[in-house]
Amino acid sequence: MEIKECGKCSAKWINGQLFWSTGQKAEETDLAGLVCNNLGDDQCINPARGQEGGQTWKERMEKSMKDLNHPENPEL
Repeated sequence: MEIKECGKCSAKWINGQLFWSTGQKAEETDLAGLVCNNLGDDQCINPARGQEGGQTWKERMEKSMKDLNHPENPEL
C-alpha cells in the first residue's frame, strides 16, 4: 500500500486515489480548484495544482443556495 500526504492540507492519496482529510474520496481537480490553486505552496503535492476545471467555492455556494431554496428538489 502506498500512502502520500500533502504537508499543506493533509489530503491523502492511498494507492493513487485522493481522499480529503475527512476520509471522503475526492478528485484532484476539485482539490486544486478549492484549495491548491489558491492556497498551495511548495508543500502541495497535488499533480492537478494549477489546472482549471475542478469545483470552486463559488459553485459550492451556488449549490448550497439552491438546496436552501428548494430542499425537496436540489436540482432546481
